[in-house]
Amino acid sequence: MINTIKKLLGLGPKADLSELLKNGAVIIDVRSPGEYASGHVKGSVNVPLDSLKGKLGKFKKDVPVITCCASGMRSGIARSAMLQAGFQKVYNGGSWHNLKKYDK
Repeated sequence: MINTIKKLLGLGPKADLSELLKNGAVIIDVRSPGEYASGHVKGSVNVPLDSLKGKLGKFKKDVPVITCCASGMRSGIARSAMLQAGFQKVYNGGSWHNLKKYDK
């Protein structure tokens, strides 16, 4: 059960986020605009989770995407939605704080 939840949220084996970013991955922060304004990873794009499905057309399906939020829950939901929409390489980066070390 725990492994199923981890897989669903994209918390399985860790991807090399540094390598993904070097190769052009996009960071999508799915927190609210207010949360994003209070701090975020440089170069990230703010697309609140509740509006993500309507904005997927702005992103290329073959470019790696790293989702983030406050804790990793919303970014896991965003990852699942993007995979279902046909995106090929989507990774849950968890909390945006975890990604700060990769600031562009």
